[in-house]
Amino acid sequence: MAVRPYWKGYLKLSLVNCAVQMMPATSESEKVRFHTLNRATNNRVVSHYVDSVTGKDVKEENEVKGYQRGEDDYIILEDDELETVALDSTRTIDISTFTKRDTIEWIWLDTPYYLSPNEKVAQEAFSVIRDAMASQDMVGISRLVISRRERAVMLEPRGKGIILWTLRFGDEVRDEHSYFDNIGDEKPDSDLMSLIQTLIKKQTRPWDATMVVDPVQDRLLDIIKTKKKAQKKPAKSKTAAPASSPASSNVINIMDALKKSVAKETRKGK
Repeated sequence: MAVRPYWKGYLKLSLVNCAVQMMPATSESEKVRFHTLNRATNNRVVSHYVDSVTGKDVKEENEVKGYQRGEDDYIILEDDELETVALDSTRTIDISTFTKRDTIEWIWLDTPYYLSPNEKVAQEAFSVIRDAMASQDMVGISRLVISRRERAVMLEPRGKGIILWTLRFGDEVRDEHSYFDNIGDEKPDSDLMSLIQTLIKKQTRPWDATMVVDPVQDRLLDIIKTKKKAQKKPAKSKTAAPASSPASSNVINIMDALKKSVAKETRKGK
């Protein structure tokens, strides 16, 4: 079944522009999702806004954005004030800057989307922008409103299309040095290194999507399937045997563990 476009608009570079459409590159539609129910009535529970002091419901027209500057002290921003700082156009991806692809590290990338021409007449302009970036290993940087939020985005040529990545803002990325600087500079033992490398070689496989299956999802589907068959009959609960905690004195020798791992992989190979 064809996926409906998530967003439609225009891709613009200087005086060159073309109609484009955008689709999410990933999907969570197959994920098991739950609703919160009232156990007594089996009806769904709905949420709504209430005043934190009076406890009374707040009407939609009385909902307003507030920036907290102190305890119980807020600066209120009206909708028209928020609109003045938004993009002039929510339907145009205007590429303002180009940069080398390899200068943008993975941590800045957030959510991927597929960008493609929306009309046959738009394919030539789209192809020119795409191929020009690809020929110089460049990506375009722009801004776009997605789900009522303005995002910085990166446009990366990929085959016949373009991958549009939403980018994290600077204050969202933590400095890695704060976490890694305390790690020591000791060099690993050469024998340990050799065993690890051997183990890595024996466990190397070509990439396949089955490497990232979701076992929890499968188990949830099994439970749901069983409950469907039982036709709402109360299922017998299974009491899991308490796991025995390892003794604190049970220190595993890394070298022995690696040797056993390598031997195990060798037997598998034979």
